[in-house]
Amino acid sequence: MKNNAVIKILFIENSVEDAEQIISLIRNAGIAVRPARATDSEQLKKSLDELGPDLVLFNPGVGSLPLREVAQAIDASGRDMALIANVAQMDAQSVSDLFAAGVHGVASHGQPRQFITVVQREFDSLNTRRQVRKLESALRESERRCDALLDSSNDAIAYVHEGMHVRANRSYLDTFGYEDFDELLGLPILDLINHEYADALKTLLKNHSRDEKAPPNTDLIARRADGSTFPATIEFAHATFEGETCLQVVFRRQLIDPAMVEQLQRDPVTGLYLRARTLEFIDEAVAAAASGRKGQTLLLIEPDNWNATVAGIGLGKADELLAGIAARISALLGPDDVAGLLAEHTFGVLLHSSSDEAIKTWITGLQQQIAERIFDAGQRSITLTVSIGGSLLAEKNANAELLLNQASTALRNAQGQGGNRSDLHDPTAREKADEERERNWLTQLRQALVQDEFVLHHQHVISLQDADGDYSEILLRMNGPQGEVQPGFFMPIAEKHGLSAEIDRWVLDKAISALQARDTQGVATTFFVKLTTDSLQRPELLPWLAKRLQQAALKRGRIVLEMTESKVVTLLRPAQEFVAGWKKLGGRFALEQFGSGLNSFQLLSHVEADYLKIDRSYMSGLPQQAENQQKIAEICQQAHELKKQVIAEWVEDAASTSLLFACGVDFVQGNFLQEPQLLTIKP
Repeated sequence: MKNNAVIKILFIENSVEDAEQIISLIRNAGIAVRPARATDSEQLKKSLDELGPDLVLFNPGVGSLPLREVAQAIDASGRDMALIANVAQMDAQSVSDLFAAGVHGVASHGQPRQFITVVQREFDSLNTRRQVRKLESALRESERRCDALLDSSNDAIAYVHEGMHVRANRSYLDTFGYEDFDELLGLPILDLINHEYADALKTLLKNHSRDEKAPPNTDLIARRADGSTFPATIEFAHATFEGETCLQVVFRRQLIDPAMVEQLQRDPVTGLYLRARTLEFIDEAVAAAASGRKGQTLLLIEPDNWNATVAGIGLGKADELLAGIAARISALLGPDDVAGLLAEHTFGVLLHSSSDEAIKTWITGLQQQIAERIFDAGQRSITLTVSIGGSLLAEKNANAELLLNQASTALRNAQGQGGNRSDLHDPTAREKADEERERNWLTQLRQALVQDEFVLHHQHVISLQDADGDYSEILLRMNGPQGEVQPGFFMPIAEKHGLSAEIDRWVLDKAISALQARDTQGVATTFFVKLTTDSLQRPELLPWLAKRLQQAALKRGRIVLEMTESKVVTLLRPAQEFVAGWKKLGGRFALEQFGSGLNSFQLLSHVEADYLKIDRSYMSGLPQQAENQQKIAEICQQAHELKKQVIAEWVEDAASTSLLFACGVDFVQGNFLQEPQLLTIKP
């Protein structure tokens, strides 16, 4: 959001004081506000007409103005504005209901940072929608004007879709000797060139249609309707015709020497491209980045203390210095790199390099070569240094003006550090930091597997029906530099890099050892152990489990493997086969987050589960949620009819425990009942 942006906000609030508090909160965040307030239908309509708000902040507690009526009034106004629900506290059900009623966002004034974030996000989104509409309108106007200019152009222009002509101007028809466009309609463009150029043109057309790298023009021999030929240059550009994407094709007769054109585009002193052509290269690079191309960087290069240097040698000798710097730049350019003049003594360089290190090496090399060289300026010999600022080009900053501003800011930063410095803006710095973080986690995970740095905790699963023995859930942790690390941080990385199956096997091995030790002490224990989808698809896991269980001589049913309902649904066939094999070994199986699907019990006809762990969403505020209590009771009834046992996780209060017992739940688990404890394995 721009700092000088003024947001017009309509408050649907009972109290003026409450509205003022929110206005103060927004203004304290540095956002200018133009407010209005409404509490009934008449005020709402008047405010929508007179203020024309950007955002409507609706308090659900305003009884005189229902949310649905507010949403309908906004729709009837015909204006694009964001409707935000302003609540004191949020819970899943109320948020869901608010979105269903038409709000775009839900903000809690009790959480100032979240509130400001939502307001900023919705205002930015609104501005983006408005800008898109303006751009679409401008595009339609441009297309209309282009179409009007097409027939009056002296250039031979046609539109080609899938290699066939769909539109051509009068000059195009005259150039190729056709009287009417009907003669060209549906004619392949390949029919208008000599056969020896057909394969090359086919390749060009395919590359352009796929947005792959391809030259914007090529030289060939064109053929008229009467069979005569002429040398021509064909140029391509992406366009639309009647809503369909196509290629605009321009045939130009070769009346000018291409070498002469190239020479006219270059500065006679430095030999680099002139400003206009350099800006064209930047526009092309930006377009490529917008299409997903990576590895492009814009650098701006300026000699340090230029004004003082020119004052010392005289203005007439300045060109010699610029030419010397340009020679150093040109010597370091790669085959795809481009250099040009953007201002009197500002050089612009477009590098095509896939690595940050290569870019930094190029910058360091140029600065060293210039700093070490002695430049002759008439009768004087001087040394120079240059400052370099740049911006890596990515999809996020694929805008020529933005790119130039970022590079210019980086250049000023480098110059502000004293000269002979460089500074690079990286629009993907956050993503690269995330990649570096992921690499560090991956190193720690591999080290933890090798050096036994994982840790197991267990949390009691307490029977409400007086079941014999102890029951516990095994919980995985990892020793990190700052203490124990929760699996939510490292398991997604482990799954991404194929380490989850190894971690599962480590956990199972330690759990079996712990059960074996407890058996020798006469403590009958059952462990619930989570299983990842990677393990589910490893054929070697079941044979390993069979061998390991045989070595430990454990009684059947002491290990319950568990997976979430959603993951089992997506891997139904492998899950079915694995559970069947696991049960042959005497194991048991549990479905976690049960009840989160559309028809959870239907899954039990495919996968035989012994335990059903109710989805934790049913536990939130259970004593106040009669609907959730009824749903849990229904799950228990159906489960018991199928001879399944039900477990309720995340139980956080005594009232919930009593209600769960009344509903027929077999086991409960949660921090209220017992905090997770370190699992000790005593021989």
